[in-house]
Amino acid sequence: MDIATLHIGPYAPRNNVFLAPMAGITDAPFRAAALRLGAGLVVAEMAADRELLEGRHFRRIGAVDEDVAGAVPFMVQLAGHDPALMARAARFARRHGADIIDINMGCPAKMVTGKLSGAALMREPARARAIVRAVIDAAGGAPVTLKTRLGWDDAHRNAGDIALMAADEGVALITIHGRTRQQFYTGRADWRAVGDVVRRLRAAGHAIPVIVNGDVVDAASARAALAQSGAEGVMVGRAATGRPWLPGEIAESLRPGAGIAPLSPARQAVEITRLHEALCTFHGERAGLRRARKHLKAALLHWRERGWLKADEASGLLRRLLRCERAATVRADLRDIAERMRYREAA
Repeated sequence: MDIATLHIGPYAPRNNVFLAPMAGITDAPFRAAALRLGAGLVVAEMAADRELLEGRHFRRIGAVDEDVAGAVPFMVQLAGHDPALMARAARFARRHGADIIDINMGCPAKMVTGKLSGAALMREPARARAIVRAVIDAAGGAPVTLKTRLGWDDAHRNAGDIALMAADEGVALITIHGRTRQQFYTGRADWRAVGDVVRRLRAAGHAIPVIVNGDVVDAASARAALAQSGAEGVMVGRAATGRPWLPGEIAESLRPGAGIAPLSPARQAVEITRLHEALCTFHGERAGLRRARKHLKAALLHWRERGWLKADEASGLLRRLLRCERAATVRADLRDIAERMRYREAA
C-alpha cells in the first residue's frame, strides 16, 4: 500500500506513521530512538498547561538529542481546560522551540478527565472550541493539531462534531483514537467509525489530514486501519513500548524506502541497550532505571513471544532486570542477550 505525503502546515513528515504521545513513555530519549529508527513524526508526552508553565515538565519533553534534532518538527502536546492557561502554555512551548502544538482531547485517565481536561472536553463543545481558538491565536502561525477519541461513551459519539469544529477553527491535522473514553483501552478500536469522521470532514470541504490511532500494532493492522478509516496516516501507541523501531518498520512496509527494514533479534537487543543507556544519562541512574523497566519488560515479553528467548530464560531475565538497581549490570545482561541472539541467528 502506498500512501501520499501529508503536510502539517509547512511541515512534511518523512512518512505517515507517527509515534503517539504517551505519559511516562515518549520522553526525549525514546523519541530520539524512534526518530533514528524511522518514525515519521513523534509527539512529546502530554504536558498539563499549569505544570508546563511552572517548569515541571519541560526537561522531560524537551528537544531530542543532537543526531535527530532538527530532522523533524518538535511537536508538543498540551492538556488543560482553561483557554487562557492553554494559550499561555502554547506561547511558552513556542518560546522553547515547539514547532507544532497538539491539543489533547482524548486522554481517558481519571486524573486528567477529573480536571475537565483530555477526553472530558468532548462533553463541553463550547469550551473545546474556546480552547482550540485560544491555542491557535497563541501559536503565532505555528500549526495546531488535535487528538481526540470517538466520544465520551457509545451514547455520545461526537468526534465528527468536534472534528468539524476544529477544522472550521483552523487546526492543521486531527488524530482520532477509535475508542470512546469509557472504553479506555478495552475492546477493539473502531476504525470504521473514524472513517465516518473522515467522510464528514470531506463532505464539508475540509481536506486536512486525519490520523487513525488505536490497535495499530504491526504492518497488517496499519493497512487495515488505513483501509477501513480512509485516514492519511496511522499513529502507533502502546505497541511501541520497548520497540522504538516499530513505527519505522511499519512505515517501510507501507511505503518502501520510507522507514527501516525489520531489525534482527540481535539488533533489537542492541537498540534496547542503547535506549537504556540514554534513559539513565538523561534522567539520572535511579530515575532512568525506573523509566527503562517498562521498555525492558515489553521487549523481553516480545522476544519470548517470538521464540527468540526461551520461556524460562525470559522469566529469569524479567525477575533480575526489573529489580536491578545498577545500570551497568542491566546493560551487561542486555549485551549478553544480544550475543546469544547473534549466536542463535548464525546457528
